[in-house]
Amino acid sequence: MSVQEYLDRHMLSRKIEDAVNAAVRAKTPDPVLFISNHMKKAVPAVITKIRARQILDSRGIPTVEVDLHTNKGMYRASAPSGASTGMYEAVELRDGDKGKYLGKGVSKAVNIINDKISEALMGMDPQLQSQIDQAMIDLDKTDNKAELGANAMLAVSIAACKAGAAEKEAPLYKHISDLSGKSSTTLPVPAITVISGGKHAGNNLAVQEIMILPVGASNFEEAMQMGSETYHHLKAIISEKYGPSGCNVGDDGGFAPNISGISEGLDLVIEAIDRAGYNGRIKLAIDVAATDFCIGKKYDLDFKSPNKVGQNFKTGEDMIEMYSQLCTEYPVVSIEQPFDKDDWEHTKLFTALGLCQVVGDDLLMSNPKRIERAINEYTCNALLLKVNQVGTVTEAIEVVKQAKDANWGVMVSHRCGETDDSFIADLAVGLGAGQMKSGAPCRGERLAKYNQLLRIEEELGSEAVYAGENWRSP
Repeated sequence: MSVQEYLDRHMLSRKIEDAVNAAVRAKTPDPVLFISNHMKKAVPAVITKIRARQILDSRGIPTVEVDLHTNKGMYRASAPSGASTGMYEAVELRDGDKGKYLGKGVSKAVNIINDKISEALMGMDPQLQSQIDQAMIDLDKTDNKAELGANAMLAVSIAACKAGAAEKEAPLYKHISDLSGKSSTTLPVPAITVISGGKHAGNNLAVQEIMILPVGASNFEEAMQMGSETYHHLKAIISEKYGPSGCNVGDDGGFAPNISGISEGLDLVIEAIDRAGYNGRIKLAIDVAATDFCIGKKYDLDFKSPNKVGQNFKTGEDMIEMYSQLCTEYPVVSIEQPFDKDDWEHTKLFTALGLCQVVGDDLLMSNPKRIERAINEYTCNALLLKVNQVGTVTEAIEVVKQAKDANWGVMVSHRCGETDDSFIADLAVGLGAGQMKSGAPCRGERLAKYNQLLRIEEELGSEAVYAGENWRSP
């Protein structure tokens, strides 16, 4: 036995002895419970160990996973990753060694956690989330997390948040609510992917996804039932019209039939909603991800079709006209990233029409400076929160507050490359976001988030509040 092991055991024996003596003095009717509670108070709330490793995300690409230990237990978290990463978001640290995982390895980020971050955070109280995150920010010393890596910092930050909730013996969503200064929680409306395109699927559809929002559900459980039933009716419709291969799914689990354009996709979804019997209770949303097919100042809606590239260019004005028509003809209530990441002009013009929620993704990158500009210039009216774009839990809470103070909508979002970590479900509830997208009701890493929301609603019982029709301002 080492000296340290001897001391650890000796101190534990002393604490047990103290607890027993205290129980005797108190003459408690339940000495076992008394001693257990006494021991909990005697053990300090500190981080005792942090260990990281490289795992694979839902695309088979490496990402970072962290085990954070306290005297109370071990808490695990992992970092998601996007396919369409932008120049304004916090930087992922990748190895760049083409001989391993095609350069996508994250062993550098893992080593940074095990060496630098672990040393900096050892002994800190996991309940003090802002201090933990600030310690990593101070250690990084860059504006975009380039030194430590946003993937390394985020995984540690999430693990610490889970540990902090455990120390308080509170649900994770409640701990997040406390950290954000909120007194209530809300179950979000799920923005469920049903058709995939863009960089997330191998069909010719330019836009990245078509989603359904069950705003007419009475609770989250019913919302998922409505979404699942519509999804399966859509599968049958696509199989009838395009054959079984049309039911292949994209990265997010949405079907990827080789449709000619967005209107054809929306027609399919409307038919599925009708078959499911949910007309009027389910609204539509579109994630355009227009940055992916912006060439110069024009947009190529045939960018994925080799024989048609360059034949279907549209100007910003053309795109505004197209979106306006879609909002008129279909129950589209939200359009995400309708223009290029730097096309502030057309985004602002479209938002001013007031036809639907206009969500900033690449435009904002969850970056507080870009959010501030968009608020001041009335460029869009909703934030897409991707926690790995900002890098820590504390900063995520801050940008959500920034958006809500401007009366924006907030949609918490998964990424293309996901793990089975369900953290964003608790985050969406704790922050009262009102909206959360986690892909289709298909694929385990997507359902991990939706299923966690079902558990949270059950746990809250009669206190559970579903955003429903108030999805933009719960």
